[in-house]
Parts: sequence; C-alpha cells; structure tokens
Amino acid sequence: MSEAIQVNPSALEDPWSVPLSELDPSQPSVFQTNSQFALFDRLRAEDPVHFHETGLFGPYWSITKFNDIMAVDKDHKRFSSDAGITLTERQADFTTPNFISMDPPKHDVQRKAVTGVVAPMNLSKLEPIIRQRAVTILESLPHGTQFNWVDAVSIELTTQMLATLFDFPFEDRRKLTYWSDMATSGELAGGPTPEADRRAAMLECLEYFQRLWREREGVPPEVGIDLISMMANNPNTQDMDPMEYLGNLILLIVGGNDTTRNSITGGLLFLSENPDQYAKLKANPELINSMVPEIIRYQTPLTYMRRTALEDVTLSGKTIKKGDKLAMWYVSGNRDDEVIDRPNEFIIDRANPRHHLSFGFGIHRCMGNRLAEMQLRLLWEEILNRFEHIEVVGEPERVQSSFVRGYSDLQVIVHPK
Repeated sequence: MSEAIQVNPSALEDPWSVPLSELDPSQPSVFQTNSQFALFDRLRAEDPVHFHETGLFGPYWSITKFNDIMAVDKDHKRFSSDAGITLTERQADFTTPNFISMDPPKHDVQRKAVTGVVAPMNLSKLEPIIRQRAVTILESLPHGTQFNWVDAVSIELTTQMLATLFDFPFEDRRKLTYWSDMATSGELAGGPTPEADRRAAMLECLEYFQRLWREREGVPPEVGIDLISMMANNPNTQDMDPMEYLGNLILLIVGGNDTTRNSITGGLLFLSENPDQYAKLKANPELINSMVPEIIRYQTPLTYMRRTALEDVTLSGKTIKKGDKLAMWYVSGNRDDEVIDRPNEFIIDRANPRHHLSFGFGIHRCMGNRLAEMQLRLLWEEILNRFEHIEVVGEPERVQSSFVRGYSDLQVIVHPK
C-alpha cells in the first residue's frame, strides 16, 4: 500500500465533479464516511468496467454492474481467487491461505470438509439455541437508557453463535470478536491496526486453536460436529500446515462474525431511516421473511471480492490483461437499477428480495448464507415480541475499511411494549 496516495475530498463530497481517474473506491475513507453510493453511481453510468491506474493498493479494475459481477464471480476458470480475495497483496513472510482464496480442486475439498456445520439438519438443531440466546440478550437490555447496539446485541449474538460452531470455550468467546476485528483492520489494508499488532493477534489465535485441534484429533464424526473437529479429522484438511489452518480459521471467524453482526446493526439503522417500513413491519410481522434478505442486500456487509485474471479477457468491451486484479463491487451491483427495481430504497416487502449479490455466486458463494438469514429472522421475531420501538439516537460510527462495511457504534434506546 502506498501511503502517498490520498483521496481527493471532492471525490467524497461530489464524485461527479472530479475526473474519473481520481475516483478510488478502495480507499477506506469512502466507506467510513458512507460516501460510496454516488461514486458507484458514476462508475456504473460512465465506465462500469473501470481501470484504476493509481489505486490505494496498486492498479486494479472496478467491476460495478450486477451482471458483470455475476459473470466474473461464476467464471473461476478465467478469474482466480488464488492470489487472495482482497486488493491488498499478501505478505510473503506472513501468508494465511484459506479455501475461499483457493481454486479447484483444493478449494472444493477444503470447503466440503466444513459445510456440514451449516447443513439443513444442523441448522434445525441450532434454531432453538439461537432463539433462546436472542431472548436472553434482549431481556438483558436496559429500558429507557442509551447504549451501544453494536456491542450489546450485534456482536454478542454473533459471537455466541461462533462459539457454538467452533465448540469454543464460552467464557472466552469475545476473543473471537477481537481476532476478527484484528484480522480485518490491519494498516496494510488501510485500517488503523499496526501490522505488528495484527500479526501478534493472529498468532495468539493460532496458538489457542492449535490446543483445541489437539484435543479433538480422533473424535468420531458423529460426536465432533464442530468446525475444529471437522477439520482435524477430515483426510483433506487434517494435514494442513499451521498458517493454512490459521487462514481457514480467520475466514470462518470473519465470515460468521462481521457479515451477520453488521447486518443486525444495519437492519435497525435502515428501519430507523425508513419509518414507513418500520410501521409496515410492526403491522405485519410476517414481512420479516422478506425483510431479512433486503437488509443483507441494502447493507452488503462485504463490499467486494477480488479476482485475478488468468488470461486476457474481454468484459463489456474492455480488455482485462492476464494478471490484472479485479474488484467485484457487490455493494455497487446491489444498487444497479438495470437489475433491481428502485435499488436505493429500503423496501421490506420486495417481490424477489433474495436477488442480490451479497453472498456471491458460483463455487465461492457464502456457505453460511442460510445461517445468517436465520439469525436475523429469529432476532427480529423476538424484537417485535417485546419492544414497541427501538429508537436510534445518533449517527452510526463506521469502521475504517473498504472490505468490511461495518459499524463500531450505534446508540439506541429500547422502548418495551
């Protein structure tokens, strides 16, 4: 990453007022100031497959339209994940590969080793656990007193769920939140965390999970239904080297934590910003089922995924050269009015709400999508059961990242029925 490259303030305030060459959505400040949508409106309108010669993380292509993104996402034979899924280049002395940043066949066998944790039968077992935890969390909230929804609800519910999926010591569950935050906030990715601190946290995570791995080696598959036991006892993953184990851990922690927790926060924020939709929900709680995927579309918790061209490819009239980096901007495709009707509006009763990009497409489609939706659905069912209204009382604080579209603080007051 080049520290010399700075975002033009005018590009944040009015992206239509500057040359296209000055637009760089990989700058974390674009998302921390919630300035991304006008920027992407212009890219989709004028140059939907746009080459940034001087991006924060080096040259790359922005793919900003829904159908182009889907085409790239599905074409793993020409667009590889093997060089990583973020625009940041890997550090040769600290590389943590994982299955989402692999191509077949290795991707397929490693992903298959852990997908059982979110199989339909297991989800049905998890549902009453999630519901009871949501109830416990909501019942513990102070009434009439301002507090941070992100920490008290969004992080707590998703961290409890992660602890269950890993069969992780429950009293240490906030370590999972810490490691997730450290993994995605490094200075080399434009975040606030010094690289030495990030690496120290990652090695702490590895040491803790290596102990759990050793405890679970040889556990029969009918007993070891957690993610660690699945990896430790599957022939395709049991011989992973430590850094590959760490890479897969961070993938599963971030995937299970950041995406759901930021959709929990985002959903409440969007209802606050759209009181007509909140009223519609209260009048008809059955709309939770369509609201949940609409929240995930409108939030787009991971803004993009990177691919690297394996050969020269023509996309929408542009020639992408072998070795070029591409960012598939899901957050832009989810606002493409050529595919989604009134995409800039939050509409909880959309006819086809699951038609969005937030989970990706193709072989890398998010394996935990149904678990994420279930957590949101159960939480909102229990919110409506006990609260007349949840009042947002301040502007959200957003994280410093162009990859995770997340929140660190949302002050609220809950009003019980």
